Amino acid sequence: MKRKSDQVDDLEVAEQAKRRAPSHQDRFREGLFDEPVLDGYRKSYATSEPYRHGVIQNLISSSLLRNVRSEIQNLCFTPKETDIYKIHQSGDLANLDGLDDSSLKLLPSLLALRDAMYSSDFRKYLSTITSSGALSGKKTDMAINVYTPGCHLLCHDDVIGSRRVSYILYLTDPDKPWKEEWGGALRLYPTQTYTEDDGKVTKIPSPDYSVSIPPAFNQLSFFAVQPGESFHDVQEVYAEDDEKDKEKAGGRVRMAISGWYHIPQEGEDGYVEGLEDRLAEKSSLMQLQGKGDKHELPKANFKLYKKGSNGDIGLPTPSPQEDPVLSEEDLNFLLKYIAPTYLTPDTLESVSSIFVEECSLCLDTFLSQEFSNSVREYIESQESQTLPSESAEIEEMTPWTVARPPHKHHFLFQKASSSKHGGSPLLDLLEDLLPSEAFQKWLSLATGQTIMSHNSLVRRFRRGRDYTLATGYEEDTPRIELCLSITPTSGWDDDQIADLEKDTHQDPAVKGKDEIDKVTTTADEPGVGGYLAYMAGGDDDDSDHNEGGSDHGVEVPLDMSTGARSTRAANPKKSKQDPAIYQASGDDEDDGVLFSMPAGWNRLGVVFRDQGTMRFVKYVSRKAKGDRWDLVGEFDVLEDESDDGKVEGKVEETGSSEADDGHDRDDDSSTEYSD
Repeated sequence: MKRKSDQVDDLEVAEQAKRRAPSHQDRFREGLFDEPVLDGYRKSYATSEPYRHGVIQNLISSSLLRNVRSEIQNLCFTPKETDIYKIHQSGDLANLDGLDDSSLKLLPSLLALRDAMYSSDFRKYLSTITSSGALSGKKTDMAINVYTPGCHLLCHDDVIGSRRVSYILYLTDPDKPWKEEWGGALRLYPTQTYTEDDGKVTKIPSPDYSVSIPPAFNQLSFFAVQPGESFHDVQEVYAEDDEKDKEKAGGRVRMAISGWYHIPQEGEDGYVEGLEDRLAEKSSLMQLQGKGDKHELPKANFKLYKKGSNGDIGLPTPSPQEDPVLSEEDLNFLLKYIAPTYLTPDTLESVSSIFVEECSLCLDTFLSQEFSNSVREYIESQESQTLPSESAEIEEMTPWTVARPPHKHHFLFQKASSSKHGGSPLLDLLEDLLPSEAFQKWLSLATGQTIMSHNSLVRRFRRGRDYTLATGYEEDTPRIELCLSITPTSGWDDDQIADLEKDTHQDPAVKGKDEIDKVTTTADEPGVGGYLAYMAGGDDDDSDHNEGGSDHGVEVPLDMSTGARSTRAANPKKSKQDPAIYQASGDDEDDGVLFSMPAGWNRLGVVFRDQGTMRFVKYVSRKAKGDRWDLVGEFDVLEDESDDGKVEGKVEETGSSEADDGHDRDDDSSTEYSD
């Protein structure tokens, strides 16, 4: 045991070492630590909106940061894509100390920068500006993120674990200043506050951002992480219009070092025992309160089908053992909307057998030619008109409503009888076809299920703006979901298949499949998003650096993110004259994809949706040639008590409905990105 005098000597040595430790101030710009400069940043931060944030220009010594840019070429970057982001990312820079000497010799400036960013002097500096309290120097959390054209990060609040301050230090080309029109800005969202009947306060982010901070070399942007308030995104980096612009712009590479400062860890000054657990509790509470389903749009509005002749709800004989019969009147009604092939008994039997086996399918050329022509004409006329940019103006001047909140989804929608601007072929589908008893019968025959009620919308995903994030379906009883893709523009990753089917006289389901597979697996151009995906839910046991909380993502396989994945033909018995019947192409059971369908023209996807799995529509890139349009519906089914309502081959654990995105993602799992 040490004597008391020895212990005192040890403390003195520790204090002397602390005093001798380098301040790293010489690695920052001259004058940064002067009191008047610090006071100016503190005052600016305290008065900033929509929530407290700061921007410091020319933070680091310019020569040091230029050297960092040069050393970065020695690092490896991994392309990553989920429902919420698309980036290229380095490993955690906290692990630099674990490299061997030969590797460290290649990265001296990067190591110096990391040590400066987490030095005692700069942590105290940021703490003073943000009034956030002490920041940890032991727990470093930073990575290099590269955004090339098409990369983006959607709305989230950065809340997880012990994060206290979020930051971004830009490493864009110092000799070619970044232009605002290239995108890539950090955008901040204001919140709307609601007081509930029980007195609890709910904060919901607005559908429109209010502050945009473009990248600039050697610029630091930062803010305190606040549950339910610090909502932000990173604007897509826009692709160049042509090769000439690409050369002139130098590639438009948005490079940045970003990460978080955490609360002090055990053994550090300012450490408070149990604080991390209390912050986690507060975060979870805010996320629960922040769900605010009553303030979200769109809202589910299930309607029962009309009573049958015997007084029962649903089909006249709501029994899973007996198939409904399409009367002559039903057929005459359906022929107005649906291609005749899909109304014949043979085709319906084939469709039903595929659905019973796979619990998902796609029907190509679903709408009749005459009606689809009217839909195409209407959509093309709509796309020729310029929409207002602000949500309030859109809702005042057009028949569209903006889906919200943006940390769950963002798109335009119309519901039945919601338009004050006259009718359209899209509303005909919503108000006439889907609610009809004839369509109820048809869907029952196609799926082998007894359909009881319906809920549907028409959606428009604007390029460069709209998406839905992955959400889970938590109900005990499964249901049928459909998505009718009615996007008339080309370039949605599935056009080569469509062209192949039009140009070949072979049956694509029999002889064309190998050619289709060859086309879809050799795609080398990045996709424009807009695809619908159902994916298996992930585990919640990832490491802390895998950044979970309210901003995690569902990982997207590379072949889907690049457009190399599509639906595949699945009806070997159909004739050459019949429209193609497809099923999902998820042959690799390990990649988590249960069903996927690119945006396209006149294709119906149908899924038997069970509890648990995630579902989303990928962000539509501004590079797309037009907006993504669809009609989505969800249908409650009569549960078969003989087998607990389960259907052989169902799509297990499929995600939440597109017409009702009210279920939250699991806020305790993790992701791997930062701004």
